[in-house]
Amino acid sequence: MLKIILRHVSLLILTLFILSFFSFSLAYLFPGDPLVNLTGIRDSSEQGYAILAKQYAMQGSFLSQYWEYVNHLFSGNWGLSFSSGLPLAEEISRSLAASVELSAYALIVSFVVGLPLGFLAGLRHHKLTDFALLTTSVIGYSIPVFWAALIAILIFSIQLGWFPLSGRISLLYDVPYQTGFILIDILLSDLPDKEFAFKDALRHLVLPSVSIAIVTCTIVMRITRRSVVEVMSSEYIQAAYARGLSPRQVFLRHGVKNALIPILPLLVMQFTTLLTNAMIVETIFSWPGIGNGLIQAIYQRDFPAIRAGMLAVSALVLTFTITIDMVIQIFDPAGRRPENATS
Repeated sequence: MLKIILRHVSLLILTLFILSFFSFSLAYLFPGDPLVNLTGIRDSSEQGYAILAKQYAMQGSFLSQYWEYVNHLFSGNWGLSFSSGLPLAEEISRSLAASVELSAYALIVSFVVGLPLGFLAGLRHHKLTDFALLTTSVIGYSIPVFWAALIAILIFSIQLGWFPLSGRISLLYDVPYQTGFILIDILLSDLPDKEFAFKDALRHLVLPSVSIAIVTCTIVMRITRRSVVEVMSSEYIQAAYARGLSPRQVFLRHGVKNALIPILPLLVMQFTTLLTNAMIVETIFSWPGIGNGLIQAIYQRDFPAIRAGMLAVSALVLTFTITIDMVIQIFDPAGRRPENATS
């Protein structure tokens, strides 16, 4: 186990340093002068330029500048946003929390809908129900995320008026920032109308979370179906039938657990897919997440925000993926790589 942990931690550290090096290099890849890109200040005098270069540690060699950049990252000094003038570390932590919250609730929706449908399709293998669900999953998987979001807005927001058009919560409620997760912040707040604020935040979550959950829901359903088919055709299931157990007893006692255990890590890994799709949908729903922030930064040529946002998203996805893979190899020996096995 120690070997697995050390290998994954070293891989994570090495990859994060590579990401940080690429993030630092973006200042030189953006069009224009690197110092102007990072400061937004155009000082034509040599003295003013030298002062700015010294202030932003851009006087030395390329590697020395990179080392200063890494030190600033670890100290929380990610620079300032051109558009808002606020520290980027604060802005990114808030927007990233909003994206993670949206992705987490979409993952819950995918589990709640996809798992039962996957079990149903697996139990009705090669029957009409199975073919109908498989056809539906193919259609759902083929729907572009942005198109599903636009259709959801058109039907459920504009025509029916069931859900809000955009935003994270109504402007009537002023929820103090604590964790970055709006529902948790509402519960922790002292708002007199906490219950109404909570319901309003839930209504704002429905359309964006369902829109990005459609594709993941079909993936969850198909993974679950395949696992159920394999488990229900195994020898120990046939032995359970031979002992006189009813189909319901066999499924609940042996089928559910053995079908879920090998696929749970695969299902959890869908979170990164949801996070990517959430970055697309955020702009449509005006959701204050990292994806919407990056789009606005690109429009406004806010180079420090672009660089910091890309680094934050990449680091989050990388850390999550490597951590999940490490947990799988620790707690599921069958999922370990062949080189760890004995001959």
